[in-house]
Amino acid sequence: MSGFIASFRLTLQAMFADPAARTVMIGAVLLYSFFYPAAYRHQVASDLPIAVVDADHSATSRELIRHVDALHAVRVVSQPTDLAQARQQLLAGEVDGIVLIPRRLERDILRGGSGQLVLLGNGAYLSRASAILNGLAEGITAFGGEQARRQAAFMGAPQAPPLQLVQRPLYNTREGYGSSVVPGVSELIVHQTLLLGIGVLLGSRRAQLGRRLHFDLPTLSGMAVAFGVVAVGGLLYYVGFTAWAQDYPRGGNIPGLLLAVLLFALATVPFGMFIASFFDTRERAFQYITAVSIPLFFLSNLSWPALASPPALVALAKLLPTTAGINAIVRTQQLGARVPEVGGELLNLLLLAVLYSGLMLWRLGGKRQH
Repeated sequence: MSGFIASFRLTLQAMFADPAARTVMIGAVLLYSFFYPAAYRHQVASDLPIAVVDADHSATSRELIRHVDALHAVRVVSQPTDLAQARQQLLAGEVDGIVLIPRRLERDILRGGSGQLVLLGNGAYLSRASAILNGLAEGITAFGGEQARRQAAFMGAPQAPPLQLVQRPLYNTREGYGSSVVPGVSELIVHQTLLLGIGVLLGSRRAQLGRRLHFDLPTLSGMAVAFGVVAVGGLLYYVGFTAWAQDYPRGGNIPGLLLAVLLFALATVPFGMFIASFFDTRERAFQYITAVSIPLFFLSNLSWPALASPPALVALAKLLPTTAGINAIVRTQQLGARVPEVGGELLNLLLLAVLYSGLMLWRLGGKRQH
């Protein structure tokens, strides 16, 4: 017992004594909690620059331009004379989208026909192109309703549609990037900063000794518990204070959330110590984190559904604590999922905790390390 307590205390002391470990395991968690969500505080892209090519030069086309410029998503920054000039502005990065108003638009509308517009977006920036095209589509649809009333003055009132679609988002109520991305990435931040700190500490120790590390069971257990305390603290900080401070959905199922947090930490710590046992220097930890951060998020299937993923990747994702951990925490915290509804993820985390604890003992277990 004395060896366990001494190891626990020395590991915490090493975290605070090592500037790199202290920065990534504590400082980075605190800094990310404020600066990362700040990038998504507006939830959706707004005032994206577009060019409008008006080939009709009519009262209707000018009214349409004013209507488009009033949209929240876009801002008309230029009105080139032709499509070729607008395309050059798009290629130069001066605008992110183009609206082409063809000739005879007003004539077609007043005759009872359907006017046609051309919308173009820069596919190099998918999120911005999507925001532009969706914003323009909604704005032009509203403009079309106004023109339909103008047509009615000449042709009589049109027949009312038999059905009307009303879209109301259930969970991501603001339909923004922040509500959909930040909660899942928060758990990944804690996971990656923890692995980075573990890698820095164990990599430094191995570089000093010049050989593979071995610890007796009390020492290894004390280290794991110390890392676990940091992991649980970071997760609770994000799902508690940060979610409240940044006003994200929270408090759906607190008992289930606490269970998910604990199991995620129990799986992440031995996983991190097992991975770090291969690092011969502290720099290897930074290389590892740089390479795997984005794949880990995509494999969590928050941004890409598991049903649309190759079966091999779905199977691989179940071997990573982040996949089950992120999904379990997000579902219990934001959606209020009950424990049986996330039972698969919780069981996955428990099995991973057992698996990686065994691998950690295989790699780091043995004689006492002084």
